Amino acid sequence: MKKHLKLTIAIVFFSVIGTITAQIESNEPVANAVAEKVLIKNEISAFEFFVKGGVFLIPICILLFYTIFVTVEKYLYIKRTAKFDSNLLNTIKSNLNSGNLEPAIAIVSGEQSAFGHIIKEGLYTIGRPVAEIESNMDKVTNIEIGKMEKSLGHLGLIAGIAPTLGFIGTISGVIKIFYSISVTENVSIGNISGGLYEKMICSGTGLIVGIVAFSAYHLLNGMIDNFALNVQKVNLEFVNIIQRPNNGDKTK
Repeated sequence: MKKHLKLTIAIVFFSVIGTITAQIESNEPVANAVAEKVLIKNEISAFEFFVKGGVFLIPICILLFYTIFVTVEKYLYIKRTAKFDSNLLNTIKSNLNSGNLEPAIAIVSGEQSAFGHIIKEGLYTIGRPVAEIESNMDKVTNIEIGKMEKSLGHLGLIAGIAPTLGFIGTISGVIKIFYSISVTENVSIGNISGGLYEKMICSGTGLIVGIVAFSAYHLLNGMIDNFALNVQKVNLEFVNIIQRPNNGDKTK
């Protein structure tokens, strides 16, 4: 009897274990499907995540596009205008030494750059006092630098405005969160953290735009400073050429 009782208990035990195991295995696909649905529900696209930043992202994005436009436009303009042909002064020197002023002016007129405009002004004023020639060339230099610097101030302004807009957007979002808490009296961590991370998107975007504008502003100003240094060297060399165009004859 004892042997039959033990055998019966063992059969019942293993039957129960087998049933539970089969039930667990049959429920695993359902549990996995539920987990996948939760993950899919929680996953959002980068665009949806970005849009959660709020209405202040609209002006910040406009500032970003304007920053990119101004940066590319001014970079290409400065790169093209500040280009200098190192053989230009040698060509002018040979023409001036031969007493051919008109060919020298024609050569410089075909040079579509700031250096060409500055040297052309110097050629037009040959025969006047050297101080007046230098003054006229400096005026043209200032005009060319002014053209290069046009709209650069906007980048400096954006570098300060964009982070401020982002901060204002975050503050306004935080105010709405606490107002909602005061009305609903629901102080759950989910509501607070969810609202805060959405509003911090605005601050992060504003800071990124500010950094881009700040970097572009100083990069372009560095290119203009480099042009100003080079143009001083060219002006000095040009004055030396016109002061002794014929092996020692100086222009008074």
